[in-house]
Amino acid sequence: MTATLERRPSAPSAASPGRPLFDERLKAIRAKVEKGERLSLEDGELLFTTPDIWTVCELADTVRRRLHGDTAFYNINRHLNYSNVCALSCKFCEFYRKKDEPGAYTRDMEYVKNQVREAVENGATEMHSVGGLHPYLPFSYYTDLVSTIRDTARSLGSELHVKAFTAVEIVHLAKIAKVYKADDRVSGIRFVLEKLKEAGLGSLPGGGAEVFDDRVHDEAYKGKIRSDVWLDVHRVAHDLGLNTNATILYGHIEDRHDRLVHMDMLRRAQDRALANMGYEGEVAKGQRGKGAKGEEEPGHLGYSGDEGADVPVITLTRDGTPLPEHVAFSNSSVSHPSAPLPLCPSAPSPTTGYFQTIIPLPFFPDGSELEHLPGPAGLENLRTLAISRLMLDNFPHVKAFWIMQTLPMAQLMLQSGADDIDGTVVWYDITKVGGSSTHQEVNVWTLQKAIREAGFKPVERDTLYRHVQRSGNKWSPANR
Repeated sequence: MTATLERRPSAPSAASPGRPLFDERLKAIRAKVEKGERLSLEDGELLFTTPDIWTVCELADTVRRRLHGDTAFYNINRHLNYSNVCALSCKFCEFYRKKDEPGAYTRDMEYVKNQVREAVENGATEMHSVGGLHPYLPFSYYTDLVSTIRDTARSLGSELHVKAFTAVEIVHLAKIAKVYKADDRVSGIRFVLEKLKEAGLGSLPGGGAEVFDDRVHDEAYKGKIRSDVWLDVHRVAHDLGLNTNATILYGHIEDRHDRLVHMDMLRRAQDRALANMGYEGEVAKGQRGKGAKGEEEPGHLGYSGDEGADVPVITLTRDGTPLPEHVAFSNSSVSHPSAPLPLCPSAPSPTTGYFQTIIPLPFFPDGSELEHLPGPAGLENLRTLAISRLMLDNFPHVKAFWIMQTLPMAQLMLQSGADDIDGTVVWYDITKVGGSSTHQEVNVWTLQKAIREAGFKPVERDTLYRHVQRSGNKWSPANR
């Protein structure tokens, strides 16, 4: 018989003798959180510097419970790294190899088919595929990769959602397809995404974002696309109806203010995506928060075509606001507990995509050119994820990626803002925590147990955050 786990008790009050301190400066931030108002960069600076991490995590937990109650998500997925051959040499990366270097590999389609068969046999709903910027593979390799995953799964009587290619890879594909032009990059990006969507691409992962800062970019990963291009790729994907995700790689040569600017650029891009879905918000032209020295941040959105545009501030953290996945898969805006905020009355049924989740990723220095750096400690990881939940008020989900955070830390993060711990994974060749191998698999029972131990209800999701229904070896999404 399985024991029933009790819910964790509420956080002690400021006057509790078991609580070491309470930072009175956080009262104003608490008031904003309770109203579902957007936090400024100045608020973020305080969240990063206050010694009262207890309240920071408590506030993040308040937001995640408002959005998701006691639900915590996981999925059954497989990672397929098609090649580790890369034209770049990013200082933080241990993954890449040069052609003919020991350990270099590029997978053929027979290998891909075998991986799909194993994924289907194990009940996977998603194939997550990324790789290096291979300088010699033709564009047709990538469309074949996507269609092979889709068609092989269908031949076995199943469906696999193909989540593939970071924004960095999409730009690389546009260049090898000879459609990328410096004066009109968006057209080339659109061409590539349209072809990949025709082949079966379902969504984009969030990799390649690192930290949106030119100084950090030029020192740690020079040659990679900058923030404006990364955001362009995701904007075009959203316009084509593809959902995407976002990451932030922290704990290397960036500072905390850089992380906050990164988060602000993401939430402003999400404002645009949600406005296109029909969400209403207050218009604040060029609005940015103030930094540590009181200076205004640049007003542009960070991608082409929208500089100086009026930006609607749209939050999902007010009680009753419908989550984007509920709106996208229902015929009405009524889907979130309580009365939802109205969508624009004239808005068409949503046909555009949006950012689904933010995935904070701690930097692991071992084996990279930056291995002299210490990397972030556990409390910094917990604080950064909690602040991500508080700052990214229009992102429906925050993921504690257990592969890089570890499963025990992911449990703590579920109580500090995260609502998702990712999936079964099986193979992950990008980052290896603490000397672990590329075989980093957990089973469904272990994920469910971890979620229950943290005090939450485990719910299997598909890539688009629909609940999964299973009947034998078959699965289907359950529209709410």
